[in-house]
Amino acid sequence: MRYFEKIGSWLLGFLTEVGAIALLFIKAFLWTFRPPLRFRNIARQMEAVGVESIPVVLITATFTGMVLALQSYTGFQRFNAEGLVGTVVALSMTRELGPVLTGLIVAGRAGAAMAAELGTMKVTEQIDALASLAVDPVQYLITPRLLAGMLMLPLLTVFSDFIGIIGGYLISVQMLEANPGIYIRRTIQYLEPNDIWGGS
Repeated sequence: MRYFEKIGSWLLGFLTEVGAIALLFIKAFLWTFRPPLRFRNIARQMEAVGVESIPVVLITATFTGMVLALQSYTGFQRFNAEGLVGTVVALSMTRELGPVLTGLIVAGRAGAAMAAELGTMKVTEQIDALASLAVDPVQYLITPRLLAGMLMLPLLTVFSDFIGIIGGYLISVQMLEANPGIYIRRTIQYLEPNDIWGGS
């Protein structure tokens, strides 16, 4: 019976946490439609989430595109299909690798920074001070971060896609001596807007 008690207590704790997170998200989302909108806080969080993540996204996307082009070229060379390297790099970056890697980077870098900042505010009772001043902590602290993430993550994803394609181009043309015209033409020929919007 103790075994089932442990499972039940773990399950109840898990469901409680999931419910609390869902309620927090709903409350933060509903505050986006109610005044006052604190544009200064939103802009500050957009800078923290988006602008400060650019260097990490730049490095990761560049080397991902380079490695993808190098491995694709090595495999396609056996079948005389080197001209399709640009297509593979573009489609892989826009559909899968760009969104996934960008999401992981932003969650790891910006998410950890947000958790540390809010945790420090909780320990030093700054959140309680906001509540005592009749300021909703969710509206003041969580909603700007939620909006910043929703606005900046798609932009960072498109930036990551573009940089990855550029990285693949540099490896293919400069190192592997592929035809630059064929690389660009095949990339434009097979890449569609839905690939970019779907990934973002």
